[in-house]
Amino acid sequence: MMRRYTILPTVTAMTSTHVVSSAICGAALGVVAFGSLAAAQPLVAGGKKALVAHRGASSYAPEHTIAAYALAMQQGADFVEQDLAVTKDGVLVCIHDLTLERTTNVEEVFPTRFTEDKSGATPVKRWLVYDLTLAEIKTLDAGSWFDRKFAGARIPTFQEAIDLVKGKAGMYPELKDPEFYRERGVKPEELLAAIMKKNGLINDPKTPFVIQSFDADTIKALAMVLPGVERVYLVSPQDIGQIDTEAKVKAVAGWATGIGPNRLIVDKQPDIVKWAHAAKMHVTPWTFREKDPAKFQVLRDDMTKFLYTYGVDAVFTDNPDQFPRK
Repeated sequence: MMRRYTILPTVTAMTSTHVVSSAICGAALGVVAFGSLAAAQPLVAGGKKALVAHRGASSYAPEHTIAAYALAMQQGADFVEQDLAVTKDGVLVCIHDLTLERTTNVEEVFPTRFTEDKSGATPVKRWLVYDLTLAEIKTLDAGSWFDRKFAGARIPTFQEAIDLVKGKAGMYPELKDPEFYRERGVKPEELLAAIMKKNGLINDPKTPFVIQSFDADTIKALAMVLPGVERVYLVSPQDIGQIDTEAKVKAVAGWATGIGPNRLIVDKQPDIVKWAHAAKMHVTPWTFREKDPAKFQVLRDDMTKFLYTYGVDAVFTDNPDQFPRK
């Protein structure tokens, strides 16, 4: 069924009208501030640089599929990243977008189940993950868009990702589109906490766990429901003002255990790494890929610069097999 309403864009900073609540945020700040005084634990045993497979080995297999996750581990990933959305029936699934049309054949399978995005000059048809049940989403082909040899690949649930990765590598999920879900009364951070507890993933030494978000309120809420789990605040180039001084980075350390700046931010202001380390936070820039025009001619050299010259702790990459280990 077609519904007509505006899809709100994803945001990276929240106004006072969209905070979780003053009481929760205040408590969260207290929890994190207490923990931030201790030295951050190494992402990888021995304090070595960490490889985070961005959406799996997404240069070689369709992003956020079992094939991409499995290949990432074969290529030596220390962590496999999952972007998490919520279905109509409240299940966490692994997909980057708020909508399904870019990476699936949803337009063919459910041609009338779209909404109209009226945020631009011309309405655009969108198929929201949140408008379909898990059973419906499992009928979609999530592989053919990438290459016909992956035809029939399905969108995995987060539980399926856990079943594949647990005990073999770390997990580095991102809670996507927090404002969209908050406005609908959905709390992805609580769904995440429940599934982590169910699977024994809190403080599991064989499966290191890091949660990331562009949304400060989400990170603060996670401090309440998962106070012992690493939390990374992601920063886009347009939001460099959030971390462009040592004092601002230190303030972020009051509620996050790491930062994930876009690689252009680190390249422009490498001192951010030093400031973060002084505040006992990790730094994991994004995203390193062969097709990125901003990189060196050789991707491995590009990652080497960030890891061993700028001193970042880890990188997100679509090409895990190009990660430069020392």
